Amino acid sequence: MAKGEGAESGSAAGLLPTSILQSTERPAQVKKEPKKKKQQLSVCNKLCYALGGAPYQVTGCALGFFLQIYLLDVAQVGPFSASIILFVGRAWDAITDPLVGLCISKSPWTCLGRLMPWIIFSTPLAVIAYFLIWFVPDFPHGQTYWYLLFYCLFETMVTCFHVPYSALTMFISTEQTERDSATAYRMTVEVLGTVLGTAIQGQIVGQADTPCFQDLNSSTVASQSANHTHGTTSHRETQKAYLLAAGVIVCIYIICAVILILGVREQREPYEAQQAEPIAYFRGLRLVMSHGPYIKLITGFLFTSLAFMLVEGNFVLFCTYTLGFRNEFQNLLLAIMLSATLTIPIWQWFLTRFGKKTAVYVGISSAVPFLILVALMESNLIITYAVAVAAGISVAAAFLLPWSMLPDVIDDFHLKQPHFHGTEPIFFSFYVFFTKFASGVSLGISTLSLDFAGYQTRGCSQPEPVKFTLNMLVTMAPIVLILLGLLLFKMYPIDEERRRQNKKALQALRDEASSSGCSETDSTELASIL
Repeated sequence: MAKGEGAESGSAAGLLPTSILQSTERPAQVKKEPKKKKQQLSVCNKLCYALGGAPYQVTGCALGFFLQIYLLDVAQVGPFSASIILFVGRAWDAITDPLVGLCISKSPWTCLGRLMPWIIFSTPLAVIAYFLIWFVPDFPHGQTYWYLLFYCLFETMVTCFHVPYSALTMFISTEQTERDSATAYRMTVEVLGTVLGTAIQGQIVGQADTPCFQDLNSSTVASQSANHTHGTTSHRETQKAYLLAAGVIVCIYIICAVILILGVREQREPYEAQQAEPIAYFRGLRLVMSHGPYIKLITGFLFTSLAFMLVEGNFVLFCTYTLGFRNEFQNLLLAIMLSATLTIPIWQWFLTRFGKKTAVYVGISSAVPFLILVALMESNLIITYAVAVAAGISVAAAFLLPWSMLPDVIDDFHLKQPHFHGTEPIFFSFYVFFTKFASGVSLGISTLSLDFAGYQTRGCSQPEPVKFTLNMLVTMAPIVLILLGLLLFKMYPIDEERRRQNKKALQALRDEASSSGCSETDSTELASIL
């Protein structure tokens, strides 16, 4: 299938220049025009663009790693209520992605662009809602509604930030190589953002003396009273530590958003500017969902993303209770993220040298041996650090590859549907929708599983069924999901040869659209050939 589709695109790529150049008008002008249209992004432009990805990752990392244990052991929400908060929050987050994509697709171009106004106006509400997520209200019976409200509000606002920012990849440059390079910058900064989020949240919270209780049924009344007094003081210190971490992260969010707004300018495609109206949203949605490469890509990454989300959501509890490293989990998280940050450039070189599909197989499958080792080994801190560093290599590939491959799918779609534009937010928003919905399902099911296993809130240790459940959620379940995702990637049709063919055909389309003397007859002929 892949060879047949690639050959079809190749024939189109071969016909385009020939058809245009055989025209009796302006053969020399068409040849010279591409040299003027190629634009190189400066390092400063790429860095400003890349820094815009940090807010989503810093906040997402802090929420992904720490919200579950915060709700259970700090806010003291019951496991069932915590599962409802986590599932509804992530499900709502997933639903808002296509809704925001719909609104963006209907947004007009302004002096700031079509996407940038969404980023500007969502930032203030997002930082307020994020800070209030980490505040423990004084009314214990209404805590569930408090966290649901501000969690859903934050996820809505961060979606209004991240969906247009993700779609901005297609508008910072018309050159595929420049977009790939900017994506590598972005992924490096985003992984640095996860390191920053892990370091800030983990180190600040880790310094607080989080209280835990032994079996209170066997304690004397006097010891219960002493433990309660000490526990109340320590508990307040822990709450303040979470608020301090939230304040620092909010400042980072604002700084990065300002740099993005001031340092990046949207660029319209030349052939897009010639179109009168953008495609209707639901018609565009039908076309996007019928595009085979897109469906195969998001299905494969759905399984692999779900695997890493299970690890992310349960890793702190796993380190604390299954491995017994209550005071080391923040350092283990930092080791994973630092390793991922350092290997992002290596993966960028690898996918350029060997292709993106090969990078998917090698990068994501490299996590499987380490997950097996964690499942089988006894609790050993040195080995755990070694596994954390090695696992970061696979995390880097999981970060980089989806966002590097989505523009290739969109380019392929543009060649098949050259008359339709404005579909970029649909591509990005529905990819994020599926991954976020899967994340909500995974967190909800994992927290419910802990409830059924007998999780004890603020316990110094957990029953054996809880430890076994955490082991399965962090090791065996992700392994199965990764293997299923890699099997689905076998059907993904866009290899390196097809990418090159698509690049040539798109360049011919841009050159013809931007040629000042292009006749309407030639444009019609070009569209019919495509």
